[in-house]
Amino acid sequence: MIHVTICQNRRKECTGFRTYGHAGFSDEGQDIVCAAESVLIINTINAIEKFTEDRATMVSDDAEGIIEYSLKERPSEKAKLLFDTMVLGLMEMSDDENYAEYIDLTFEEV
Repeated sequence: MIHVTICQNRRKECTGFRTYGHAGFSDEGQDIVCAAESVLIINTINAIEKFTEDRATMVSDDAEGIIEYSLKERPSEKAKLLFDTMVLGLMEMSDDENYAEYIDLTFEEV
């Protein structure tokens, strides 16, 4: 199962996330749940780096499926929109009866 924790500040703004695990929906290289989650996460990181001035820290381990990404300061308006888009996609996956058992999405105030 993929575990994703969305980190939020007191204003409920996303400031980062932690993800670990593998979906186990299908064999490696064929797992559409892992692929979809990865695209949402990695595209968000790339978009924040390319389209905003927000600074972040990141730790990753491909073998374990770990990514920890955290903004150093309060998110810009662009970063908020990018995070909101990522969260929307992850929520849609976790609410879908076909994929809910493969992804666990939680929110944490930091």
